[in-house]
Amino acid sequence: QVQLVESGGGLVQPGGSLRLSCAASGNMFNINRMGWYRQAPGKERELVATITNDGSTNYADSVKGRFTIPRDNAKNTVYLQMNSLKPVDTAVYYCNAFRRITWNNYWGQGTQVTVSS
Repeated sequence: QVQLVESGGGLVQPGGSLRLSCAASGNMFNINRMGWYRQAPGKERELVATITNDGSTNYADSVKGRFTIPRDNAKNTVYLQMNSLKPVDTAVYYCNAFRRITWNNYWGQGTQVTVSS
């Protein structure tokens, strides 16, 4: 139905920046919201940021003011711009797409972000 491919992860020093990309393909009809989740070792998956079709955004308190979630509708791509990165941001970041009409979630394969000196 929907395929999500993340890219842009890697190793960055504390205080640095990374920009993740999530390219969506397939049936994007009635995809109402896209976003990013992350999972650190030994921890539960958590919401990072979401953006709805009307452009409304939501951010976890832990990343508010540091991360943004821009979108390029023409490319069916959502980004996660991460600034002022901290070691606690280290996690596998997963792209998510939500289709409200069927209450379906779609997930990418994840991309590793490591923040370390």
